[in-house]
Amino acid sequence: MNGIELGHLPPPGDPELLALLHAVEPATVGHFHDRGFLDRRLKAVAGVTRSVGVAVTVRCEGADGSILHHALGQLRPGDFLVVDRAGDDAIACLGGASALAARLAGAAGVVVDGCVTDIAELRQIGLPVWASGLSARTTRTHGKVGSFCRPVECGGVLVRPGDLVLADENGILVMARDEARGLAEKAIVLQQAEQRTLRRLRAGETYPQVLGTVLRGQEVLA
Repeated sequence: MNGIELGHLPPPGDPELLALLHAVEPATVGHFHDRGFLDRRLKAVAGVTRSVGVAVTVRCEGADGSILHHALGQLRPGDFLVVDRAGDDAIACLGGASALAARLAGAAGVVVDGCVTDIAELRQIGLPVWASGLSARTTRTHGKVGSFCRPVECGGVLVRPGDLVLADENGILVMARDEARGLAEKAIVLQQAEQRTLRRLRAGETYPQVLGTVLRGQEVLA
């Protein structure tokens, strides 16, 4: 991509829906839903806690970090910064100062499809951050390329501004707003059922007994 593309911030998230999503484990959704999960190479590196927010997207290319600086000046409470590094996995675009800026703006979290730096500071700041790794090489302020609040690809998933992000140390799920409530409600029913499963296991039942597992077509070997 050449030049800078600037889009508009999406509408803020519905507080009631965000609170509902915060009660959901991404892995529970993974029991019945297959779309929107970012690649597992993106791991929690700091501030590990369940986080929910509205996707604010950035495409930050190579050594030019100016567009990320712009994004940090736009963030609102509850926004979740999603950074597409355009394939770069050598240069860190987020460090201590930028993480602090996001934290003070009220960001719910940051996911970088690439490297971050200043890991000790990131952990101290406490902002939830997911990334593919760490690097001592960092971006510069060139102001020539990048996009803000335009569709990006992060962790192999197309992310649009305004999508909802649900993340914890197990992984990251991106959902369209119109599907989020249905996914959340179904997941909460499953989580309640799991609590009943745990109680039955503690009471002495076996896992197959609790789940009603039946093996079909098995061969019994002498």
